[in-house]
Amino acid sequence: MEMKRKFVSTGLCFSVFLSFVLVFSSSAVCLASSREDLQNRIASAKTTLDDIMSAQDATIPTNILASATCVAVVPSLLKGGFIIAGDYGQGVVTCRTGHGWSGPVFIRLAGGSVGFQIGGESTALVLIAVNQRGFQDLLKSKFKIGADASAAAGPVGRSGQAATDWKMNAELLSYSRAKGVFAGVSLGGTSVTQNQEDTQLYYGQPHSFESILTGQVPVPPGAVNFVRTVAHDFVKAKSGD
Repeated sequence: MEMKRKFVSTGLCFSVFLSFVLVFSSSAVCLASSREDLQNRIASAKTTLDDIMSAQDATIPTNILASATCVAVVPSLLKGGFIIAGDYGQGVVTCRTGHGWSGPVFIRLAGGSVGFQIGGESTALVLIAVNQRGFQDLLKSKFKIGADASAAAGPVGRSGQAATDWKMNAELLSYSRAKGVFAGVSLGGTSVTQNQEDTQLYYGQPHSFESILTGQVPVPPGAVNFVRTVAHDFVKAKSGD
């Protein structure tokens, strides 16, 4: 009987703790962004790409850069927690158009699992759409990597000799950078959601993701440096320079 009471008590404490974690997490996710927050997010995305592309060998292969239709950058993907493990991050996406690269739109990434891990870590994430199927994925209001869209950990290495089987099997390639280490990473089970609220706030009026990512909406002045960085790296690779 004593053991049963301990078990019930432990279960109740865990339920209360779990409820607290879920409420706290939901509140954090729902906090409204300011325009300054969004501008900082775009600036951080540019810095993330600059750091990755300045590496000598541990970077994105040129054949992948040349095939890219869209690039998503999440400057800080938060991972971890006590008992409940989860990932959450916010980032920006730009896509190749017939006359350059599009203005950015804002996205959320979220995923979770139950595990006994303590602590957390912050990781920069880059997600590259390598064909039109990957581009179409990013036009959806929400999709789950591995279920609604095929994705793979991207190969690393500046030369074009990187593995090429991604051309047949993947719509999206994913990379992470943490503590100076850049590598392909699996994001199976991660949900990608359009952040319409932040996108509308940044542009000052509602625009569909499709209209922005297909180049129908001018690039806002505050996003020009980020878009130029993408254009410099990805257009250079496509031209073979």
